[in-house]
Amino acid sequence: MRRVVVTGMGTVSPLGNSVDETWGNAIEGVSGVAPITLFDTEDLPIKIACEVKGFDPEDYMQKREARRIDRFQQFGIAAAQQAIQQAGLEVGPEEAGRASVIISSAVGGILSIEEAMHVFIEQGARRVTPFTIPKLMSNGAAGLVSIKNGFKGPTFSLASACASGSDAIGQAALMIRAGAVDVAVAGASDAVISRIGVSGFDRLGAMSRRNDDYSTTPAPFDKDRDGLVMGEGAAVIVLEDLERARARGAGILAELVGYSSTSDSYHITAPAEDGAGGAAAMAGAMEMAGVSPDQVDYISAHGTATPLNDRSETRAIKTAFGEAAYDIPISSTKSMTGHMMGATAALEAIFCIQAIRNNIIPPTIHYRTPDPECDLDYVPNESRQGKVDVAISNAFGFGGHNAVLAFQGFSS
Repeated sequence: MRRVVVTGMGTVSPLGNSVDETWGNAIEGVSGVAPITLFDTEDLPIKIACEVKGFDPEDYMQKREARRIDRFQQFGIAAAQQAIQQAGLEVGPEEAGRASVIISSAVGGILSIEEAMHVFIEQGARRVTPFTIPKLMSNGAAGLVSIKNGFKGPTFSLASACASGSDAIGQAALMIRAGAVDVAVAGASDAVISRIGVSGFDRLGAMSRRNDDYSTTPAPFDKDRDGLVMGEGAAVIVLEDLERARARGAGILAELVGYSSTSDSYHITAPAEDGAGGAAAMAGAMEMAGVSPDQVDYISAHGTATPLNDRSETRAIKTAFGEAAYDIPISSTKSMTGHMMGATAALEAIFCIQAIRNNIIPPTIHYRTPDPECDLDYVPNESRQGKVDVAISNAFGFGGHNAVLAFQGFSS
């Protein structure tokens, strides 16, 4: 099997519109939570979210194109172009068929669906824009990035709820390892902060309602956690066959050494209480990576701040790592970014790469009261210096989807 390395990264997130800005705010423990500005929340029970701030799509595309695509597609294009630029990636006609784009979305163009329904109901069918279907397609970001860059290899989006970003990266890596493609642009993008989005998740009982005290939420692994805060954004990385990257003199940021995907086969929204599916995915990723539990230096937790998820994930980590679980720093960066749905997993992969490159572990902020059922080292409130050579990224999603990635510092 060929080795797979990371040569580029890009993101648009509630903490910043580039990797450097996002990472800088993450290690400083900055919260992205604020009152919702994208629409009027007067009649809604949820009034806070982690919105992307100061993003201008015209930095990446013409104004006319920006108007014709959904917000999640704008984010996906921006993150992909950042990653491609950092990688210095150029694909000529002779190798275009071996360049893949997998940019997933857990939800797709929910904003465009909501907008089109209002127009349909209030003005009639003839007033619905012909761009409605392209705007709502979950594969839209992947297709647009392929078109912009002339990549003609396998191009698609997959949906595994909040594991979508990790599965996109993992499946891209498997294709490179197997020799099906040589390079892949992979990640995820979601823009779910809408009236329907926040109302739907709130009705599931998954959302924090600390509208007046949002400086304390979300609080992953904290005893008093009361749910997630919705986020939005995109994160994309460039993966390459090691020999291709070496041949063109690319800067290598890290090596993707492990990936595993499992299913709880338990419930459409709730995680299995024993965490067996997540534990199996972690074990599978470590097996592919050829590392033992005591060689893992950092775990980026799924850590949504819902009572069920955090308890289940803690049990999963204990099952997968045994006694080593108590010695490994674990953090949930969703405490800062909010839950960006499928895109969060891809951003957390970038955080793992940055932790390896900088030997800094980002914190879990808003952590005040320990939970006896969540009794591991969650790096509370402040980032931590420490050698990181191997990092694990957990992503668990509705439907029982579990996807785990393992990254390692690159060595020849």
